[in-house]
Amino acid sequence: MTSDPADLGLFEMAEAVRQGRLRSVDLVEACLERIARREAQVHAWAWLDRTAALASARQCDRQASGGPLHGVPIAVKDIIDTVDMPTAYGSPIYRGKQPNWDASCVALARRAGAVILGKTVSTEFAYFAPGPTANPRNLQHTPGGSSSGSAAAVADGMVPAGFGTQTAASVTRPASYCGVVGYKSSHGGFNLAGIKPFAPSFDALGTLTRQVVDAQWLRWSLLGERHSADSCVWTDKPRIGLCRTPWWDHAHADCQQAIAAAAQALSAAGATVTDLTLPAHFDQLAAHHKTIMAYEAAHSLAFEYDRHHAQLSPQLRQLIDDGIAISRTHYLDAQKSAASARAEFALWMQGWDALLAPSAPGAAPLGLHATGDPLFSRIWTLLGVPTMTLPGASARNGLPIGVQLICQVGADERLLAIARWAEPLIRDLSAPQP
Repeated sequence: MTSDPADLGLFEMAEAVRQGRLRSVDLVEACLERIARREAQVHAWAWLDRTAALASARQCDRQASGGPLHGVPIAVKDIIDTVDMPTAYGSPIYRGKQPNWDASCVALARRAGAVILGKTVSTEFAYFAPGPTANPRNLQHTPGGSSSGSAAAVADGMVPAGFGTQTAASVTRPASYCGVVGYKSSHGGFNLAGIKPFAPSFDALGTLTRQVVDAQWLRWSLLGERHSADSCVWTDKPRIGLCRTPWWDHAHADCQQAIAAAAQALSAAGATVTDLTLPAHFDQLAAHHKTIMAYEAAHSLAFEYDRHHAQLSPQLRQLIDDGIAISRTHYLDAQKSAASARAEFALWMQGWDALLAPSAPGAAPLGLHATGDPLFSRIWTLLGVPTMTLPGASARNGLPIGVQLICQVGADERLLAIARWAEPLIRDLSAPQP
């Protein structure tokens, strides 16, 4: 075991508390110490109450170990309501807002025994306008968004796991940029009560963790399922479809090399890896995603747009303007195309256990003024499928490049099991050679 408890994963922490090797207060103190050393550079946290976190940990230590997350600290994205911490949704409009409830995922995490360490930075309403968070792998680069703070905090050892949300690429991209595991659930896989809506056709809960087993354990804990972590690894030789997507030419050379190296590593370990091409009309799905997202965001944020227009970022005002200009007929046509694609994809996926695809065009871009391009996630978010970003590859500048595994809607358990099998292979990828 590592000498610093802050370096443990969520599952390792849960096991250490259950076995009496560590107390919850040991874990929380270690995380707070890491935060004290690094937060001034990383800016991952929107709200942190050290006294309250330690009090919650001590209360856990006084109780008999019960739930699967007993005593384990986790972070909550500041788009998700918490009854005992402010939730500002990444916007000055709601600065200091105190909800009277916990979001469903927070309530379920507490029921499982988790200690909510604090709230992590979100971009404005989980869209594109960035917060202050820097990428801990290189502070001059973006951590991605919108789940910026959760990804950065996990990557920097401040917390073992954090909740994120995704409407376009808000879990996938920061996971890839920060070099952590990013799991986006199937659309509808978790109750979203208490999470600020943006585009309900796409909004999904996700997690940022250090290892795939952490994502599994957190998922099971929220759903009230009990499994043996050791038994939930894919044991067959998986059939993997190598999906470069219609936007392959937009992938940087480092990304293309990372995907090729991942495919080779999986094949060498026994997977059947087959090149595939998506149906030709799927190249229109990114445009349909933009249409549906803009239209629904204009409705979800109608109050903020009408009453607090000047406090919205130019990026968000433009999106809402675009959404207002979209006719109901155009929106419904995009929805029909999306529904047809989902049905077609479900049949088409029967030949593979999972797909391998890029998570982002490349490593994290330089600068904190933007959060990167969601191009390689829009299609999967529109299809509602579960995705898993795995770290391991690196760009020539040393920054992480994640690769993405995708399964059918509702096949989250299969995705996690295959990701557990693939994880050590992907983590062993060497940096692309010049």
